[in-house]
Amino acid sequence: MSCTYSGDRKLIAGVGSALVDMLIYENDEFIEKTGAAKGGMTLVESEFIERTLVASQNEPEVVPGGSCCNTIIGAGKLGGPARFVGKRGQDYLGDLLEKDLRKNNVEPQLMTSATATGRVLSIITSDAQRTMFTYLGASAESTPEEVTAACFEGAAVVHIEGYLLFNRDLILAAFKAAKEAGALVSLDLASFQVVEQSKEYIEEYVQDYVDILIANEDEARTFTGFENEAEALDALAAKADIAVLKVGKRGSFIACEGEIIKVDPLGDGTALDTTGAGDLWASGFLYGYVNGLPLDKCGALGSACGFEVCQVIGANIPEDGWERISVFLD
Repeated sequence: MSCTYSGDRKLIAGVGSALVDMLIYENDEFIEKTGAAKGGMTLVESEFIERTLVASQNEPEVVPGGSCCNTIIGAGKLGGPARFVGKRGQDYLGDLLEKDLRKNNVEPQLMTSATATGRVLSIITSDAQRTMFTYLGASAESTPEEVTAACFEGAAVVHIEGYLLFNRDLILAAFKAAKEAGALVSLDLASFQVVEQSKEYIEEYVQDYVDILIANEDEARTFTGFENEAEALDALAAKADIAVLKVGKRGSFIACEGEIIKVDPLGDGTALDTTGAGDLWASGFLYGYVNGLPLDKCGALGSACGFEVCQVIGANIPEDGWERISVFLD
């Protein structure tokens, strides 16, 4: 695999949890009462989300979400062919999700279930951190048999969210199907808690299947065991052809073939909400990569997408934000 893509395929496909985001503002005390680690992701039953919403004085904003889904929507908004594979419920929230995918230039390949569409309660605090509680619903019913090479036909890259590591058989089927379809595999480690709980097998999967590995500081530290950023990046790069280490408002680092590229952030680091920041960073990076941009430009485009989504609530960049990104792309 080369540091610069030269293939004919342009399609970015993704497989992950088909979810709807429910966003509320709260304070640190409210987070403490939930018993969850601030900034993390906890799997819960739907009743937990309902109780937590009742305890809040604020009305939630409801928008389509899910880590991989956010990334694929971003790729579609950038103008490239995009496809999302997942499972939704036969309900209003599932209809909302599918409609939004089509509106954003994404081909939905959604299986259906009688179980309710999954949802994520994302609690945003004044420091722009988000703490997530996820009810997987129908998305948890995806089976390995449903994820085949046909799902990824024509894809240059298949982007897989780390949350699928909770379902070992499913993510292994996704890895194998992507390779059978002739696609590169991109994996976003998603959450330090996901990495902690999949320690037993994640390293083997990354070594065997992953071409592009994306992690933030906490995920990289948990995965590699190194506190030092340079050592963590080296360890990531030893396991994938292209390794990305995101360091928040300080930007990101990209490693490939022994070279390390520092990507500066946009703006002064001010954020209204960091929901979807990493997801949209991946949108810009992967879109740039499959269109043959050098890695520094891929990273810069990722930073532009990540910056714009941090200026709004939720993971949906408004049209004026996409216009600024398109100027940057030109």
